[in-house]
Amino acid sequence: MESPGSPASTERTGRWRWLWVLPRLAFILFVGGVGLLLWISDRADGEERRATLISDILWLEQNLRFHLMRNEEVLGRIDLTHTADAKAFESFSRTAFGFESGLRQLIWLGADGTVRQAHPITMDPNLVGDAGEAVPSRQSFRLARSLGKPVYGKAYPYFTNDWQFEVHVPVSRQGSVVGVVVGVYRIRDLLGDSVPWWLAERYRISVIGDSGKVLGTRSKVESMVTEEGYQVAFDPPGWGLALHAVPYHAPKPLASALLSASLVILALIVLWSLWILRRHVLRRQAVEEELQREHAFRKAMEDSLDTGMRARSLDGEIIYVNPAFCRMIGWSAAELIGRRPPMPYWADDYLDETRAMHDRVLAGEGPEEGFELRFKHRNGNLLDVLIHEAPLIDARGQQSGWMGSMVDITERKQAEERTRQQQDRLQSTARLVAMGEMASSIAHELNQPLAAISSYCTGAANLLRDQKPATDVLPALDKAVEQARRAGQVIRRIYSLARPGENRFERVRLAEHVDAALALMDGDIRQKGIRISLELSRQVMIDGDPVLLEQALFNLLRNAIESMRDTAPDQRQLTIALNCAEGYASLTIADRGCGIDAGVAGQLFDPLFTTKAEGMGMGLAICRSVVENHRGRLSFEANPEGGTVFHILLPLTPK
Repeated sequence: MESPGSPASTERTGRWRWLWVLPRLAFILFVGGVGLLLWISDRADGEERRATLISDILWLEQNLRFHLMRNEEVLGRIDLTHTADAKAFESFSRTAFGFESGLRQLIWLGADGTVRQAHPITMDPNLVGDAGEAVPSRQSFRLARSLGKPVYGKAYPYFTNDWQFEVHVPVSRQGSVVGVVVGVYRIRDLLGDSVPWWLAERYRISVIGDSGKVLGTRSKVESMVTEEGYQVAFDPPGWGLALHAVPYHAPKPLASALLSASLVILALIVLWSLWILRRHVLRRQAVEEELQREHAFRKAMEDSLDTGMRARSLDGEIIYVNPAFCRMIGWSAAELIGRRPPMPYWADDYLDETRAMHDRVLAGEGPEEGFELRFKHRNGNLLDVLIHEAPLIDARGQQSGWMGSMVDITERKQAEERTRQQQDRLQSTARLVAMGEMASSIAHELNQPLAAISSYCTGAANLLRDQKPATDVLPALDKAVEQARRAGQVIRRIYSLARPGENRFERVRLAEHVDAALALMDGDIRQKGIRISLELSRQVMIDGDPVLLEQALFNLLRNAIESMRDTAPDQRQLTIALNCAEGYASLTIADRGCGIDAGVAGQLFDPLFTTKAEGMGMGLAICRSVVENHRGRLSFEANPEGGTVFHILLPLTPK
């Protein structure tokens, strides 16, 4: 143990002193962060108010534009009967004034520009234009009459400080302008009619001229207006007019100040709590350092092992794994700790076996000499492991779980398997050599007897034809001659497979050879009560050796029929389909037999491999050799209805 005055102890004490300075620094940063947060919040509120101001003034500009355009439509629909009589014109004017339009006077100008009617008459109709000057008004009149659409005039003062502007709306009848309706707007009244109360409660709305002079205002209290504002062009009427909105002062809420004070008080409480905990932390420090040294020593020892270590609780939950175990199975400790069965490293094909052994170990019945299991690496590779389990005892002397050690024996198992496979291949090679020699000898010896049978049968058939015996004998003898010749051809072709030579290919109608192979199996088909379902395309033509193709079809059909030996009689069905698919003849033979076990599927086409007690294991190997010799492919799959489906793909004859 270190003495209190040792350099290491002094260094550690100084380090902890710096750690206790951190809460004070954190408190200062916290207060600064609160102030920054409030400043950012106030700035965000200001930006939000600014965005609301812009949105409101744009809405107001659109609303005023809508009022002006609506008034243009109303004035443009004036009837000439309204302009002929003062009372009728007054009635039309009152109707136009009644929609909060902002209009304060209507004037009817004839086609020559003279004033014909005006309402109200209290306003001097001669004062049309800029303070009695007729030039702007005449220009607007002439422009409206020539363009055929409404034209707005420049704003001008009316009596004291009221400003107004005109709109000249031409009225056409039968393609010609018969007059112009002049609508006079007073800016102050237009704002009063068009600006809603809720907008006036928020802002002071003004219309400003091109010189910056305020021409009209709608305001609540002038003294409460801020200096901020937003301005948009007021067009129409144009002529440099602009809408200007300035928000009123609003009292700042006390929520931010209260929030800041609350946070500061909370920080003080937290700091005081830290100081209270300081003594307790210092007392625990010495004990924790001792535990850390012990833990580091134990972990270094465990990490240096190549043996995987895994600890589980009594209910099977993983509570500890060492690096060697993680490297062995490819999963990290964070991904494994806390997991319950089934574990991610259990092999899918051995789940039942692994779960049974897992339950035995938790029940205390695990083999003392250890046991072997097959696990799965994260990348999918399988590995064989040797595991020893021992009880995990806690500090109170009670069992809290199980500690297992795991050794990877995959390489050892693979070496044993390679040795066994090498022995099997040596034996298979010896049998294959013997079989090849026997097949060659049989082919050589049987050619002469078959040739003699063919000659005798041919002579007998000729004698019978010359002497005209009973005609029933002739078909049987002809079939004997044909089958004897066919047997010789089959043997010669099998012999040629062992010794490659020139193939005798010709154009073959594949459906006919399917029929011929079925005819050879007709007796077995009838005896076993098998139903045949044929879907044959009779036009399918390929280039091939008819004898070898028929022999391969015969082998496949015979296997299909024999596989249904134990099938219920009402389920025995053989389906044969032949069609064309992308330049290939596709032949499918589907039975409802016992099927092919997944464990032997990979060896099904190997020479000398058979699942029959009396078989030699050459039938399917020969079939595949025949199909591949015709540049085709032979494959199989499980029949969804039970049994097996064999697929033959052969290239079609080029047209």
